[in-house]
Amino acid sequence: MEERLGFAGIVVDDHERSGEAINRILADHAALIVARLGIPNIGEKTAVITLVVRATTDAMGTLTGKLGMLDGVQVKSALGRKA
Repeated sequence: MEERLGFAGIVVDDHERSGEAINRILADHAALIVARLGIPNIGEKTAVITLVVRATTDAMGTLTGKLGMLDGVQVKSALGRKA
């Protein structure tokens, strides 16, 4: 299967509750991640994380599926048509 460039946008409702699990999942999939930008919402417990990835559709589905199963975490992603 062909790897393609894409992104994942992650919105976290309570980073104090979910942060450790998110970081563990991202570390397990570090080989897919080209860039990562995390922005906490100062004064609140929310955060947004943006990932640039190079992955197959299966690998991207595994990563986003694990993140999306976490309570209070929403994920949207897309992969380009070509590598």
